[in-house]
Amino acid sequence: MNKILFSHSYFLRFDPKQWKMQQPFPPLGTIMAAAVIKEAGYTVSLFDTMFAGGPDDLLPLLSDSSPDVFVIYDDGFNYLTKMCLTNMREAAFEMVRMAKSNGAKVVVCSSDSTDRYEMYLDAGADAVIAGEGEITLLKLLDAWKNKEEDLSSIEGIIWKKNHLTTQNPSRPVMKDLDQLPMAAWELINIEPYRNAWMNSKGYFSINMYTTRGCPYHCNWCAKPIYGNRYNARSPQRVVQEISYLQEKFGVTHIWFCDDIFGLKPGWVNTFAEEVQKSGLKFRFKIQSRVDLLLTENNIAALARAGCDEVWVGAESGSQKILDAMDKGTRIEQIKEATHLLKKHAIKPCFFIQFGYRGETLEDINATIKMVTELMPADIGVSVSYPLPGTKFYELVKEELSSKENWKDSDELALMFSNTYPPQFYKILHRYLHRKYRSKQAFESLEQFIKGNFAWSNFHFKRSLSYLYQKPLELFMKRRLTAYTGKSIS
Repeated sequence: MNKILFSHSYFLRFDPKQWKMQQPFPPLGTIMAAAVIKEAGYTVSLFDTMFAGGPDDLLPLLSDSSPDVFVIYDDGFNYLTKMCLTNMREAAFEMVRMAKSNGAKVVVCSSDSTDRYEMYLDAGADAVIAGEGEITLLKLLDAWKNKEEDLSSIEGIIWKKNHLTTQNPSRPVMKDLDQLPMAAWELINIEPYRNAWMNSKGYFSINMYTTRGCPYHCNWCAKPIYGNRYNARSPQRVVQEISYLQEKFGVTHIWFCDDIFGLKPGWVNTFAEEVQKSGLKFRFKIQSRVDLLLTENNIAALARAGCDEVWVGAESGSQKILDAMDKGTRIEQIKEATHLLKKHAIKPCFFIQFGYRGETLEDINATIKMVTELMPADIGVSVSYPLPGTKFYELVKEELSSKENWKDSDELALMFSNTYPPQFYKILHRYLHRKYRSKQAFESLEQFIKGNFAWSNFHFKRSLSYLYQKPLELFMKRRLTAYTGKSIS
């Protein structure tokens, strides 16, 4: 029982929006687990589903390598896997069945399997890992290798004992992340990732993490893997890995995929110092909170380190909605952080969420006004998505039908009753994008006329886009007004 085949359940082709964007990241969580198992002496391999045509692509590898254990270990740092898309769930079930038919034991570790472990066990999985998975997986593999049948002592697994589902006690999360080996990057065929990025963006970006978990209490945010606490890697170890990735892959851009970057007091400033001492040159983007950015001179430190882009959960322009979400931030902080980021030549980007329970047209208009007044460098717009284990899910679960997940990341279906019907929010999503893009195009043209930058193909295309963005904006505004009976911002 020595050959372990790792995989994950995110198929880029099954997510049309993301396939069109062509900005994929390797399954970081998967290859981190693989590194731990490899270090323990097991023989590991990887079936990377990212560019695969479908689950059937697994069959030749199962036939050729005949693994003893097949591990579906989803990347817990990727928000797309946290959303638990049904296209990916069905693909995971199919891979479980294939591996079982080939004689392998099967273990699954993911947000979805943690929430819906019965479905994965019924599909044929021998065990589901709940929570942080590396050490639990190693203990499980050791038990199987030693032909142990009673798994009751292994913290963090859910399994069938005498045909009854048994949930063992949870395993405490790791505190010293520097003890983990570097992710098994050698398992990744990096060229498809590099080609996708170069063709879509003109540069190559790769993903890294500096923390696990998040201590904040936004009541719609599920944390089935790392929980409501956090632990951080040392800035020194992070800089060492950046150096390795630059040498191995020629990386010039990094996406730090932490829920919240730089949580530990003093961490961002120390990181900036380590980057400057190393002489490394790269650009990076992060996720953060506006209140955290405004402490410890963090924005200036990010600029020194090479930060190019910061995504913040602005969520809403209504303080009432932010308070209902238990977000813990204020509209004034969103404004201040946006201005400071721009001052330091860092692009502020907003996550926006429509459709939270109790949101009114006044709240919607406040959000639209905030976006179009502050004009972040980019926006990501979604609707409230109830995930098991959250306070928000408990608030709306009685209104959920059999549908509790989107099939892909662009479905954007509102799955509970709210102020307006689901179709309204789909139009609202597109309307805000059109309104934002048309203003962006107009401002680009205005800046050129004022002579504030040299004309380029990029600015020409952006300015020209006003000719179709504005009419679409007005068209969608009329459609929204038909739902509300009142004017929308």
